[in-house]
Amino acid sequence: MKVYKTDKKKEYLTDEGCHIIEILNNSQSEAVSIAQARVEPGVRTRLHTLSDTTEVYYILTGEGLATIDQESKRLVVGDCIVIQPDEPQCIENTGSEDLTFLCVCQPRFEFSNYKDVEQ
Repeated sequence: MKVYKTDKKKEYLTDEGCHIIEILNNSQSEAVSIAQARVEPGVRTRLHTLSDTTEVYYILTGEGLATIDQESKRLVVGDCIVIQPDEPQCIENTGSEDLTFLCVCQPRFEFSNYKDVEQ
């Protein structure tokens, strides 16, 4: 049994506008990756797609507006949304506190599958 430790000090800011902490993303676990995302109040991530990857958001804190393939839904703590491969997506923090959520990707997230589609 392998236990993976999360180093919260390794949070980084992505080009799309959210902060990421990698929880699990390595070649020993090809089937899935898990990250914690943080979007600051008033920030909307860039519109993007993930090819060959299904992504699930699970909201931990805050509130936001997720736009998936031109449909928008309000998300609050405890909500979960599934994003299919190649669906244009972004999320906006509509609250006054950080919006944090888990990003679970299947198969695991790889930068080569990310495409910025912001106009």
